[in-house]
Amino acid sequence: MKCFFSGRKIIRLICLLFMVGILCIAEKNTVYASNLDSNLTGTTDTRTNIDLPGTADSSDELQELNIANNLTITYDDGNGEIAGELRILLTLTGIALAPILLIMLTSFTRIIIVLHFTRTALNTQTAPPNQVLIALALFLTFFIMSPVITEINETAIKPFDAGEITQEEALERGIEPLREFMAKQTQEKDVIMFMEIAGIEWDGSTWEEIPTSVLIPSFIISELRTAFIIGFVIYIPFIVIDMVIASVLMSMGMMMLPPTTISMPFKILLFVLADGWNLIIGNLVRTFY
Repeated sequence: MKCFFSGRKIIRLICLLFMVGILCIAEKNTVYASNLDSNLTGTTDTRTNIDLPGTADSSDELQELNIANNLTITYDDGNGEIAGELRILLTLTGIALAPILLIMLTSFTRIIIVLHFTRTALNTQTAPPNQVLIALALFLTFFIMSPVITEINETAIKPFDAGEITQEEALERGIEPLREFMAKQTQEKDVIMFMEIAGIEWDGSTWEEIPTSVLIPSFIISELRTAFIIGFVIYIPFIVIDMVIASVLMSMGMMMLPPTTISMPFKILLFVLADGWNLIIGNLVRTFY
């Protein structure tokens, strides 16, 4: 045991001596600072160093603004770009808010609520399961929002990636197609309500005057109202089936038998014969056009 610990200490001592030797052998570099001439700084087309690398002949020339003959620094003042740390913060914030934007600022809300009402009206507790409903709602949302996504990509993302516009211009151009989509689906009375709460006057002539902070909640309220109206219409034929089945069971004296248990097969049969998924999803998608 003592030999083992002694061997470990010897190995650590050898490693320490090896590192000290490397530090002693390493070449020393001296960095000099001097006052910069404002005429020597500018855009990337202007060189910061006075002479080309490797032209120094003495140590005095190395101490001048020649940056040790191995480094060139360029500086562009007033470019207006956001700092790297702030840009990372904004990117992470956008990624965190992406699910909320996908759910609330697109057609997803109306679609998922209508699909939920359809499953409840059929009285099938887990068919289709939640995963299938969410996946279907996502694909339908992508189908409906494809023109908006394409316009945002063409007018904002591609020009910004090519350096043709600034970040502020990209945000303004990117929000416009989304605002136009929300304005078409928003009811005027919801906008008036939020404008009155915010204390903003609006004559109702143009949608461009509505702030985004007012348009978003107005759009969400309108989507909820529309989805519940569609869900109520879907419920009507299935309620009729429940009433008919309940009346038949009561007339037969079978009061202890739950009517929903007997009516569910008839609901599914009616839904299949009427090609219910085609009718509901087709007409639901057409409400956005």
